[in-house]
Amino acid sequence: MSSKLFLAIGEPMVELSGAGESDSDLWRMGFAGDVLNTLWYTRAALPQDGAGGWRTALLTRLGSDPFSSKLRGFLDDNGLDTAFVQTDEHRSVGLYAISLSEHGERSFSYWRSHSAARRLADDQNALSEAITSADLVYFSGITLAILTDEGRQNLLEEVRAARQRGQQIVFDPNIRRRLWDDVETMKHWLSQAMAVASMGLPSFDDEADLWSDATLDDCLSRWQESGCGEVVVKNGGGDMVAAETGKPVERLAVKREKPVDTTGAGDAFNAGYIAARLGGKALRQAMLDGHAMASRVIAVPGALVPMAQLI
Repeated sequence: MSSKLFLAIGEPMVELSGAGESDSDLWRMGFAGDVLNTLWYTRAALPQDGAGGWRTALLTRLGSDPFSSKLRGFLDDNGLDTAFVQTDEHRSVGLYAISLSEHGERSFSYWRSHSAARRLADDQNALSEAITSADLVYFSGITLAILTDEGRQNLLEEVRAARQRGQQIVFDPNIRRRLWDDVETMKHWLSQAMAVASMGLPSFDDEADLWSDATLDDCLSRWQESGCGEVVVKNGGGDMVAAETGKPVERLAVKREKPVDTTGAGDAFNAGYIAARLGGKALRQAMLDGHAMASRVIAVPGALVPMAQLI
């Protein structure tokens, strides 16, 4: 039996983070991005290759510039499959910089208007071929936000067809208002994505702000009513709820950890949760695994813990 394919679709970026308190004017370069972060930790959490193993692949588009080449090499060096990484001769890779508060909370500055990833869904034939070959497809609201309307439609058509074929479709809305032209456009596309997902990974604070959910249960119910089968409502390291269609709600109270840097925490939770579910674990244990993965990530600076420390 050959390995299965976990296909993540989104925008990897160059990441600039502070080099340290004594070097406040210096920056350290790395690579990250919400979908890449989840793919990274999923790569660490899932068995790789061979019978029962998983290929963890990224579908995106990069430029042909030196930064894009470094990023492609970074993916290859860390065991992330680049077979679905397209090359755009006219665009480059996006960049963002992290600024941290004294409490470990982060803010971001972005330079991504010329990102090649904005065109990752333009070629629907290539998109269809990649998605058809996957056992699980993962994408986010940021993936949708950066695409053209045509690209959004292409992507949603293909994942809708994939779910109908029995493939798993996992969606994290990862709401970023400033990436969208207006709130109604954002709601329109996020609602469509919720409806085609077989698993949803919303964050309560963001959902409550956009949709006026009063409680975790309200958020969970709204997602399931949209057509999403399995939903876990994350809560910034606090109490969570999760449920599968037609089954009782699972509730989990966890201790909030003091963060060094919260960058990538939700993405890491997603990876731990998804890997646990793919391994046959129950909802409660999957939430615990997600929380444990996120707790490791917030204990260090930057979005990506070195792969050698994870596997």
